[in-house]
Amino acid sequence: MWAFESVFYQIYPLGFCGAPFENDGVPAHRILKVKDWIPHLLKLGINAVYFSPVFESDTHGYNTRDYQKIDVRLGTNSDFAEVCRALHENGIRVILDGVFNHVGRGFGPFRDVLQNRERSPYVNWFHRIDFGGNSPYNDGLWYEGWEGNYDLVKLNLRNEDVIGYLFESVKKWVDEFDIDGLRLDVAYSLDENFLRRLRSFTDGLKPDFFLVGEMLHGDYNRLVNGSMLHSATNYECYKGLFSSFNSMNMFEINHSLMRQFGPEYWTLYKGKHLLSFADNHDVTRVASILQNPAHLPLIYALVFGMPGIPCVYYGSEWGAKAEKREGDPALRPCFDGPKWNSLCDFISRLAEAKKHSEALNFGGFRSVLLTNKQCIFERKTDNERVLVAVNADGSDFAAHFDAGCGTATDLITGEKHDFGGGSLLKAYSAHFWKTER
Repeated sequence: MWAFESVFYQIYPLGFCGAPFENDGVPAHRILKVKDWIPHLLKLGINAVYFSPVFESDTHGYNTRDYQKIDVRLGTNSDFAEVCRALHENGIRVILDGVFNHVGRGFGPFRDVLQNRERSPYVNWFHRIDFGGNSPYNDGLWYEGWEGNYDLVKLNLRNEDVIGYLFESVKKWVDEFDIDGLRLDVAYSLDENFLRRLRSFTDGLKPDFFLVGEMLHGDYNRLVNGSMLHSATNYECYKGLFSSFNSMNMFEINHSLMRQFGPEYWTLYKGKHLLSFADNHDVTRVASILQNPAHLPLIYALVFGMPGIPCVYYGSEWGAKAEKREGDPALRPCFDGPKWNSLCDFISRLAEAKKHSEALNFGGFRSVLLTNKQCIFERKTDNERVLVAVNADGSDFAAHFDAGCGTATDLITGEKHDFGGGSLLKAYSAHFWKTER
């Protein structure tokens, strides 16, 4: 699967392009802005872009009005096809947000239910409609809003007409935009039989079509398996990543990684490729979370060195800041253009190392050395072995461990390392040592 050897980049298009929050219906061609960022993406080492919602919606994209039309605030279907074509020509795959659990109040079939009530042919398109109740919008009927959000009307994913419409839409996205996969919004809430049918359908649409689900909690194996999703968002490690640095307790992230990918027989997700991230459009930017700015490159070293598919959120590669308490506009901003600094340069080197290393893409996980402020772990396949080493301390650290070899090449810097001379980890440093046999 191509995704397992890729570096993802997330763009939230409505924010990225500076679109108004409310759908004003005014045509624009803002999505073409993505083309201007392609040189930046290539320099950063990105080979897959995940777009948050791009289809016509009421406001923030997740309250869809029309699954087959690009949001007028972003442009036309032709505009987005042009963007996708440009990305593909540069070797960058395209992943779209599949928001299938719920729709917006502006969704045509729901508007028909509001107008025609019991006479509407779309009554059963929605999870639950109660004509004897009322909604917070005083509709004279009650419906289920996703997790109490009544601007998000829950779909009935066991209705064949709904399934047919959604599958027809996905096929249209493949035919029109040649997309390579889907990120499934709130996958943990989706009907499991619907996911099985979606996997079977997309397998038949395009070879290696990739499905990754948003999962915040629970056992990822419930949805990540041979008949459903290929991957899921690794929220368990998300918290452990920044918390380990802020508390100077590398045992926390190591515990999660051992639980998920370690060599023991009971390891939960051995061989699976979860989506790894330091932040995204729903959480505080990692540069605003970390108490020590010197830890910012190091957290990305862990994101790229641990098992999984690394994903960078636009702007975070140069250390953009924003806190969740400031609201979505702060988390999902419009930048005039990309920036480049030392953090970008470091991430670009991590990306090149990750994409071209069998061990970093497919290797197992074994903890080699662990203290509160340092960790070294092994990624290994039959053909390659890489030692990922991080020193979160402001002082140099003499690492004493059995390297199992004499020399190595640092995939980040290209420098040779002689283990016979000892392993001195400089303050605030990270290494991907590819060992030589």
